[in-house]
Amino acid sequence: MDILLVASAFNSLTQRVFAELGDRGHTVRVELALGDEALREAVRRTAPDLVVAPMLKTAISADIWSNHVCLIVHPGPLGDRGPSSLDWAVHTGATDWGVTVLQAAREMDGGDVWATVPCPVPAVAKSDLYRNEIADAALEAVLLAVERFASGTYVPQPQDTPDTEAVACVRPYFDQSLRRVDWTSDPTETVVRKLRGADSQPGVLDELLEEEWYLHGGHAEDSLRGRPGELIATRYGAICRATVDGAVWIPELRPRRKEGGPATFKLPAVLALGDRLPALPEIDTPWELPDGRRTWSDIRYREAGAVGFLSFAFAGGAMSTEQCGRLLTAYQSACSRPTSVLVLGGSRDFFSNGIHLNVIEAADDPARESWENINAMDDLVEALLTTTDRLLVSALAGNAAAGGAMLALAADEVWCRSGAVLNPHYRLMGLYGSEYWTYTLPRRVGDEEAQRLTRRALPVTAARAHEIGLVDVVVDSTPQDFGAVVADRAARLASAPATRRRIGEKKAARERDEAVAPLSTYRERELAEMHSTFFDPGAPYHALRAAFVRKTKPTSTPRHLKEGTSRVRTSGGA
Repeated sequence: MDILLVASAFNSLTQRVFAELGDRGHTVRVELALGDEALREAVRRTAPDLVVAPMLKTAISADIWSNHVCLIVHPGPLGDRGPSSLDWAVHTGATDWGVTVLQAAREMDGGDVWATVPCPVPAVAKSDLYRNEIADAALEAVLLAVERFASGTYVPQPQDTPDTEAVACVRPYFDQSLRRVDWTSDPTETVVRKLRGADSQPGVLDELLEEEWYLHGGHAEDSLRGRPGELIATRYGAICRATVDGAVWIPELRPRRKEGGPATFKLPAVLALGDRLPALPEIDTPWELPDGRRTWSDIRYREAGAVGFLSFAFAGGAMSTEQCGRLLTAYQSACSRPTSVLVLGGSRDFFSNGIHLNVIEAADDPARESWENINAMDDLVEALLTTTDRLLVSALAGNAAAGGAMLALAADEVWCRSGAVLNPHYRLMGLYGSEYWTYTLPRRVGDEEAQRLTRRALPVTAARAHEIGLVDVVVDSTPQDFGAVVADRAARLASAPATRRRIGEKKAARERDEAVAPLSTYRERELAEMHSTFFDPGAPYHALRAAFVRKTKPTSTPRHLKEGTSRVRTSGGA
């Protein structure tokens, strides 16, 4: 079918729906919701068989939905209505939720139901929940709805039936009055729940050091104590704030936008506060924590027999110069351990999205910070590529993009959860790219496919990535089970008879490649391109970075999304 995706942003869910429908042979184009007239023109231009809205913050005009079937993805169970569905799910402590695909109608969220799929709600941040359990359910619901529509025989379920009306619940917008933390009375669990419910957007508005800030992200701390509301420590850029019965770690802050001022953006909390921050102890923590310990760290390590697990979870998947350096130190420490397999990546959510554009944007000299950040990423990738005494596995529980995707390719094997989306390209940020991609990407997919991936700059599903050799294993598991499945598979890899032979062959293979073209050649060539971009004030990268960081609304849908994709899938994932 010819399907037009309408979305307020080409976010993770929209990318996944786009790529999965394309995998199934549909012609899929995207139109950003930038006004009724632009959408009308897109519908006239593409004449779609079906319109699907995976993420939409505004209503589709009646003249469009009355002439075309428009399916709206609502991140709530059957009967749930309102603009803040997931906020309410986290706020109320729901353990079960769902996604419903509705036909656009006059009443918001009141149209006929084409599909509804349940999903669990683990105790994770809202954005993590959205990219994982909700995204899995949304994709299943969209595919079912599209299949039902294509059949031409399915009749969607009206919502004015007694059964549906009995479970109907219209929830209001979840504003800051519901998110406010009372530091004098809210226990740690309440504070964490409020912070988790607003971790990415919009944040929890609060007063801190006599200024207004949005707090982003929250993690319980079980040993530090202080006067409720008081800042008591820092760690790796995060701040620790006391509650009535414990404390919480807050990784990021965003200043409240001043009237008439520029849009603000999230930064590591210590960096955001700058000179305002009083002298606080920097409380380190071991990479390997005892069972039951509740605290926060963005890098952790553990061992199980011959397998080491180096996990990292950076906010938004972005990796600053400082974070790259700490991860490299942790990696070097992990390589000193007597393991034969080392697994890299967190048990949930993002793997990595590459350099930290927000930190770069906030720097006194963004060009210099860009240069230092990309070199720190290159140092990390080089360490992986030159490790020859064990097998390395990149375990992608969630999405990876740009330099983060190339970081994954530096391992011997790439294991990817079936729900992850990969964006192995740099073009949309006006960059040539580095992280040794000109070595690792063609080595996996061939020169022609590498050029196609980087030129078209479109998302790739895990299944498609497996087909072309970008990943080695597709792990078909729930988000919660991914870590356990990876651990079991890694244990079997470590004990496999062929593993010792493979490790023995790595050094010779690296030497052969080095003789053909030294790694330094790839790095120097890539960095020459990056340097010319970073230090050219007129390069598009600087404006693109600023627009991305400040979430500037585009004036039109990018051409590569308008053109879309159409591909008949040739085989499935493993």
